[in-house]
Amino acid sequence: MALWGGRFTQAADTRFKDFNDSLRFDYRLAEQDIVGSIAWSKALVSVNVLTEEEQQKLELALNELKLEVMENPKQILRSDAEDIHSWVEQQLISKVGDLGKKLHTGRSRNDQVATDLKLWCRQQGQQLLLGLDRLQSQMVEVARVHQDTVLPGYTHLQRAQPVTFAHWSLAYVEMFERDYSRLEDAIKRLDTCPLGSGALAGTAYPMDREQLAHNLGFRRATRNSLDSVSDRDHVMELMSIASISMLHLSRLAEDMIFYNSGESNFIELADTVTSGSSLMPQKKNPDALELIRGKTGRVYGALAGMMMTVKALPLAYNKDMQEDKEGLFDALDTWNDCMEMAALCFDGIKVNGERTLEAAKQGYANSTELADYLVAKGIPFREAHHIVGVAVVSAIAKGCALEELSIAELQEFSPVIEQDVYDILTIESCLEKRSALGGVAPQQVAYAVEQATKRLSARDNSAVKVRSARLTDIDALESMVAYWANLGENLPRSRNELVRDIGSFAVAEHHGEVTGCASLYVYDSGLAEIRSLGVEAGWQGQGQGTAIVQHLVEKARKMAIKKVFVLTRTPEFFMKHDFIPTSKTLLPEKVLKDCDQCPRQHACDEVALEVNLVEQIITKKNVA
Repeated sequence: MALWGGRFTQAADTRFKDFNDSLRFDYRLAEQDIVGSIAWSKALVSVNVLTEEEQQKLELALNELKLEVMENPKQILRSDAEDIHSWVEQQLISKVGDLGKKLHTGRSRNDQVATDLKLWCRQQGQQLLLGLDRLQSQMVEVARVHQDTVLPGYTHLQRAQPVTFAHWSLAYVEMFERDYSRLEDAIKRLDTCPLGSGALAGTAYPMDREQLAHNLGFRRATRNSLDSVSDRDHVMELMSIASISMLHLSRLAEDMIFYNSGESNFIELADTVTSGSSLMPQKKNPDALELIRGKTGRVYGALAGMMMTVKALPLAYNKDMQEDKEGLFDALDTWNDCMEMAALCFDGIKVNGERTLEAAKQGYANSTELADYLVAKGIPFREAHHIVGVAVVSAIAKGCALEELSIAELQEFSPVIEQDVYDILTIESCLEKRSALGGVAPQQVAYAVEQATKRLSARDNSAVKVRSARLTDIDALESMVAYWANLGENLPRSRNELVRDIGSFAVAEHHGEVTGCASLYVYDSGLAEIRSLGVEAGWQGQGQGTAIVQHLVEKARKMAIKKVFVLTRTPEFFMKHDFIPTSKTLLPEKVLKDCDQCPRQHACDEVALEVNLVEQIITKKNVA
């Protein structure tokens, strides 16, 4: 059933419905729509539209729905709902009955979709930052390995001056660094919450929109309701950043395609990112790189289309804005895929150092060095430039390099040239002389690699802050622990227990809002257990759980605890963090007593895993 049918006496034409409906693509906003709905339900309690009991019932149902969506998002597409908002509301009503119809009080699909999209953009932005970081890290490692690999530099696709493969790699690291910075800035700018702006004039209910924004992890609420529902700057800004970064990826791809060609033979790409010819068996085609280059236009097109859509729209919301999603989803998916593929192209790459050195020696790349040599002998640069040009013409006519001309032949061009000229005409000298910051001298390249490594290491890519819990966190802890206990994922803990054990808890937070928690329970046998691990709705999949587990394992290590174990239904998550399966019979007896509180004790499906911190220390020492 449509959300707006009361005004109409006739059903929509099926052709219009197909044309109008957006579920086929906005289903990707399902999790964000559910998270926004949970926050809205809490806001409705604050203005006495919902009771605490009603809100808790709605929140539990919405979280159950969210888990179902996370398991199989494509299930949504089997519905004939108009959009994702309609689908969520229909599913909620099917779970809680007429209570579900109260949730939309004071809210419009206009501020709802604006909020959903910002939540999605923020989450996707963090993933794209990780993609950029991985690509930069890969290229810095390539630079580290190939600091001594000489490569011809080009201008106008003509051999110019020698550089190194490391210096070339670091040039792209700088480009992607700018992309990273732009993306960080864009994420900061979009970190405002439109929810509570209504259709265009604001909500009629006197709720605290700043608190609502913080509940959703936003920095603040938006300031103007008209702008809030019609703003799509963040969509265009992310597309713009994607376009610029794709430009960089395309330039990288073009360089590597050229280097990989038979004419250059500077590199050989791995079989994993190349394909063959259906006719010519000798071919090994750089298809991955060509597709990166080709997909760049696709991302540009999405940006141009979005800007044309918005350019003449009056305030506030118009249906044209439904066109914001397909292009955005495709552009950011494409950018992410291309970054991943670019990084993959450096796996198993072979650099033909002999060939690159040979090419660097050709093309009279040391001509500038000879001109600088003449300047040092007192000849004005313009005159020196002309002298060297004549010398190059002579060398070309004789089919030899400049350094292969005899001293007598060189002195025909200028009598100031002496035997020491040969020292400055070597490749090594050409590189060594470029010793200013940012140059190709070996010490400068080594410094650049070191600095790039430090910059990447200093990044907080998790965007997750973890700290020890405080008593002021008790309400948030009680809410999260109760929620996951209701779903049967954790054991229930009373408020008194949480207060008593507050020192064992760690919490993740975002802008001061607690987004996840877990405790480290220490046994007298030198063991510790990670308990009550839970992440607030809307924050799953963003590194909260990982950051908390790493924090608690490190805490256990500092406490000289030998082993940390966990009982879980998601063993694959903990195995990513070096936990390995163990037997429950090896666990302390108190653990099994605690199981008496568990509603699933007679049909337990939990797996025991442990990490041996003593063995980790020994292994690290042996590796070192």
